Amino acid sequence: KCSIQQYRRGHQGVRDMEDVKEIKRVLIANRGEIARRIIKTCRKMDIVTIAVYADSDEESPFVSEADVAFNLEGETSLETYLNKKKILEACKKTEADSVHPGYGFLSENQEFAHLITSNGLNWIGPSPMIIQAMGDKLSAKDIMEKAGVPILPSIEIKPETNIDAAAKTIGYPVLVKASAGGGGKGMRVVESPDTLAAAIESAQREAKNAFGDEKVFLEKWLESVRHVEVQIVGDKHGNIVHCFERECSIQRRHQKIIEESPCPIMTRELRQAMGSAAVEAARAVKYVGAGTVEFLLDGNGDFFFLEMNTRLQVEHPVTELVTGFDLVQWQIRVAQGEPLPATQEAVSLNGHAIEVRLCAEDATAGFLPSSGSISLFEFPQGDGLRVDTGFETGDFVSPFYDSLLGKIIAWGETREVARLRLYSALRGAVLFGVAHNREFLIRLLTDPLFVNGAVTTDYIDRHFSAGFTSDTATNTEIAAAIALQQIISAKHYLNMGASISAELLGWVSTGATSVRYRFEIDGDE
Repeated sequence: KCSIQQYRRGHQGVRDMEDVKEIKRVLIANRGEIARRIIKTCRKMDIVTIAVYADSDEESPFVSEADVAFNLEGETSLETYLNKKKILEACKKTEADSVHPGYGFLSENQEFAHLITSNGLNWIGPSPMIIQAMGDKLSAKDIMEKAGVPILPSIEIKPETNIDAAAKTIGYPVLVKASAGGGGKGMRVVESPDTLAAAIESAQREAKNAFGDEKVFLEKWLESVRHVEVQIVGDKHGNIVHCFERECSIQRRHQKIIEESPCPIMTRELRQAMGSAAVEAARAVKYVGAGTVEFLLDGNGDFFFLEMNTRLQVEHPVTELVTGFDLVQWQIRVAQGEPLPATQEAVSLNGHAIEVRLCAEDATAGFLPSSGSISLFEFPQGDGLRVDTGFETGDFVSPFYDSLLGKIIAWGETREVARLRLYSALRGAVLFGVAHNREFLIRLLTDPLFVNGAVTTDYIDRHFSAGFTSDTATNTEIAAAIALQQIISAKHYLNMGASISAELLGWVSTGATSVRYRFEIDGDE
């Protein structure tokens, strides 16, 4: 490794040399799975990691795996991971020189990014100005339209706006959409004029509570489309590349459930057009860092700009598996002023990767979140499998945070190989202590529509409108009862046949023994 001074002398093309700061101590303003992911890359780069944590996360793996841990003293996200002043104080007390926000929480908060940079720290992400420009969806659409990126017709709702005329101009169905934030909040699909006013009022109220901004707009709602996003990365030298696309069409209430790369129906011409549009979108704001340009793709092969996420995505592992790149490492190298590690010509696509989000939620009870202690958490291991999780056996799932337990990702030479590997991994997964959506994910992976790559964004609404019912719920109870009966019987006959004291029963000179029982029902072990 060269020193930062040598690097400055060797790369005079950086736009602002004051932005070139060697990263040695990274504070991770996040928790769980993504914190562990960042720690893993930093360790490879010989960078000291600093974890901040809430009281309930004190025993979490990411806290013990970091080099330094700082207690934010609080329980809820507002008291801890969303508290800008506390995190800045942690940076100063731990002598951090950089902050990685991960995803969620403050990752797309321009005020927080400005607070970090104005205090002389390195922000591992795009500038506050870029975050602000892309965070407001109306502003982003305007920028994209000027850059020549296809957009959907939309109209901002103001006090003087004739909403009936606006909706008629766009054409029903329309989407009422919050200008700030994301994650499906402040969004309502309106099929007819009868429900328009109520939908706007409801969306405004939800947007204000969630983002502190009640501004909403009307946008043309496309039915039976695909959600396809393109991973882009830009550096401080003006270089921007895309790392191909991800299909994220299986969603519930605008929350992604399964993601894959590449898109099953992608053609060479469409990939080139969509990739070029994503790069132009990033170039329009002089983007620096990792980001995602999201599109809606209709059945005619036409695509339209949806939004731009100015952070690392939850689903970034599928891109890493098909490109071989470490996107967190790219983020760090770009943040300290290095040029991109690869040109567009050097970015190649290898095989197929699929990711599912395993969540602590009861899929059979309206996907209600679940919390509690995890009594057992195990996943199969093997070629082409990757598990990113923030939990281990014995950990506690807090009710204060997102229900994501982990991401199971499978890679294969073909999409079918990846799908079968993922299916097998889920079938062999063991999770006790909290309700979870494993059976729901298995159902999705085996649905003929998914197998044939034919799902669209309305798939869940159309096929699970009445909710999800599991065929294996009673089987699980039966299996547990049978297992318990066999274990009790085995111990009973052992005690009956052994003429030794209970204290010595099961003991050998090399130490206490243990017995492992395996049970199988309907092919599930």
